Amino acid sequence: MSLAVHDLRTPLATISGFARTLQRADLAEPNDRYLDIMVAASDQLAELLEDLGLAARIESDRWEPNVQEADTAELAHAASEGLAAEVEGQGVVVRVDRDAAERSLHLLARCAIRHGGVERVTFSLDGPAIAIDPVSPAAAPVLTRETLRDLGAAVGARAIEALGGSVELEDARLVVRLPS
Repeated sequence: MSLAVHDLRTPLATISGFARTLQRADLAEPNDRYLDIMVAASDQLAELLEDLGLAARIESDRWEPNVQEADTAELAHAASEGLAAEVEGQGVVVRVDRDAAERSLHLLARCAIRHGGVERVTFSLDGPAIAIDPVSPAAAPVLTRETLRDLGAAVGARAIEALGGSVELEDARLVVRLPS
């Protein structure tokens, strides 16, 4: 799987590079809109490849996380960027790979919004636990990986577990427990 991710990055870089070059050429309508769509799609594909690459490294026991101390409030605020989300509560210090934890929380919250039909979510901080709520009945099986319909959420949950944490559904919220 890692080889596939590596091999897909080269043509993606070519497509993305040419699309960005053409964007700077100041093309007329509707061509500039098409280029914007191509650039956005190539960015999305790059993110999916990053997620797939992380999953491959975890599953093959080749992931070496950069574990360091991080504040759960900082992680939640970073994860909420670009989402309709808010953060409540006081943070505590945990030991995680900051980038993987932020990305995982972001992907799980995005899944709760996307698959749950909710407009916004809340990250509620409680010690080393960060709850994402609400989680609708439609989003619950996707977040718990009973139904594999969201690569990002599946990789996010797997990364949290690989760091020594857990991801569990409790009532109508997803509780992500990080190692402290």
